[in-house]
Amino acid sequence: MNIFSLIGLILSAAVLFAGLRLSSSDLKIFFDGPSLFIVLGGTFAAASVAFQLNKLGSLFKIFFSNFLKGKMVDTASVIKDIMKICEAYRSGEALESLVSKAEDPFLKEAMEMIGDGVLEKDKIIDILRQRADQMSLIRTVDVKKIKSLGKFPPAFGMMGTTIGMIVLLANLGGADAMKSIGPAMGVCLITTLYGVIIANLVVIPIGENVEEITRQMEVKDEIILEGVKHILKKSNPILVAEELNSFLVPEERLDWKNATA
Repeated sequence: MNIFSLIGLILSAAVLFAGLRLSSSDLKIFFDGPSLFIVLGGTFAAASVAFQLNKLGSLFKIFFSNFLKGKMVDTASVIKDIMKICEAYRSGEALESLVSKAEDPFLKEAMEMIGDGVLEKDKIIDILRQRADQMSLIRTVDVKKIKSLGKFPPAFGMMGTTIGMIVLLANLGGADAMKSIGPAMGVCLITTLYGVIIANLVVIPIGENVEEITRQMEVKDEIILEGVKHILKKSNPILVAEELNSFLVPEERLDWKNATA
């Protein structure tokens, strides 16, 4: 569970509720069924056209797997595992046992390829590079889908407001017409409010979160690729740590002195 992302969502909802509560003691005025239907239904319909209805479920999968269940990448732990594997390989430990030392799936996959002993070293690196590039492409496409989804709610919010204005003007007449303009205008603008809330408090922040995780995954895969090269060369673990730390900002780097203590 990505607890910090979940806390962020809860905080966003709390800020929204507090803002509405400070604006009016009667929260019922902020609810309108038809407006909510236009925004949510319109967003779903547009997404079905943009991403194909049979593939729409992948967006929900991205939400649950990358946002709620996803975690920020602990690259320092990955470097530590690479150091351990490199030291074990230098010491003559069996290749089969190196797989159990890898926690990251991509690193584990690399160790399995080395352990099989079928492919040459250069070919192993080439295949791992291809897989890393392909996974990066898939993650980037997922991010683009979520960010594209963020364009729809505000658009349908404006559409709902326009519909409300048309209905308002069409029924504007009679002695009590002026008294009904204020409440009617309020209902019209609620649709825009819904669109802004859904886009800016939910969809867009989720897209930014998934994009950040994607960026970290790309860095982590690059670290693993370089680490595998060092493992195949049986490099000194300290040299490995220092070179792999170059991918990270100072505060995220592995303190190999404590890691090897």
